[in-house]
Amino acid sequence: MAWSFALPFVVLFLVFGAGPVLASLAFSFSDLRARDVRSPFSVNFVGLENYIDIFSDATFVRAIGNTIYFVVIGIPLTMALGLLVAVGLNAGINKLKGVFRVSYFAPFVTSIIAVAVVWRYLYQEDGLLNALLGVVGIPGPDWLNDPAWAMPALIIMAVWRNIGLPMVIFLAGLQNIPKELYEAGEVDGARGFTAFRTITLPLLRPTTLVVAVLLSIGYLQFFEEPFVMTNGGPLDATVSIGLYAYEQFGFGNYGVASAASYVLVIFIVALGLLQFRLFRSRT
Repeated sequence: MAWSFALPFVVLFLVFGAGPVLASLAFSFSDLRARDVRSPFSVNFVGLENYIDIFSDATFVRAIGNTIYFVVIGIPLTMALGLLVAVGLNAGINKLKGVFRVSYFAPFVTSIIAVAVVWRYLYQEDGLLNALLGVVGIPGPDWLNDPAWAMPALIIMAVWRNIGLPMVIFLAGLQNIPKELYEAGEVDGARGFTAFRTITLPLLRPTTLVVAVLLSIGYLQFFEEPFVMTNGGPLDATVSIGLYAYEQFGFGNYGVASAASYVLVIFIVALGLLQFRLFRSRT
């Protein structure tokens, strides 16, 4: 009886979930191209040739570097600002707390395409951001057309959009810390930043792990931002692994695209294991 109820989900998962995932893994070891869709028996097994080819491609190597740059800078910034906002909402802001929560979380649930289009206009050389910088006498750069500023511009937008997720999760974690611990800490002289460092941060380890893993999955797969705003440019300064795989798929190189995608999967798994080791709970 249990299997009869579970069967519809199992069938759908095998056909639309596990099936395509396993098929793409097989594709990554083949020379499958768009022309082979009509003649699948002409596809050949090529072993690790696709993986060797992409690591020999300077664009893919640049995409790995850009993705790591985006993750290493973006995730800590998002987590730090999200925690800062959560601490403020938890301790210092009593009036209109719900309004602040919605305001910070709203960008996260807004369509990334819509957000990227709006920020593309803000980043124009004569856009609002440079106009604000001009008010204080700072000449703004041509954000999205300057190789030195294009990736920082995407990171700033990503941090602004994603800050709501860690804020909500950290706020829930902060509200679960017993107040008695802070009272006991005050007796021992732990106040202010000392209490935050010795009580709050250690007890937020499980919450920090959840935030880090969720942000890592999203940041490593960043695709819409460069796709909408820069198309990977200028000079491949914002091309990501996800965008590279998408372009290879568009070129009909299904085997190469699958190989690039599984390199991204390896990065996600490796970063997740590292985070579980760093942020696991300690008694």
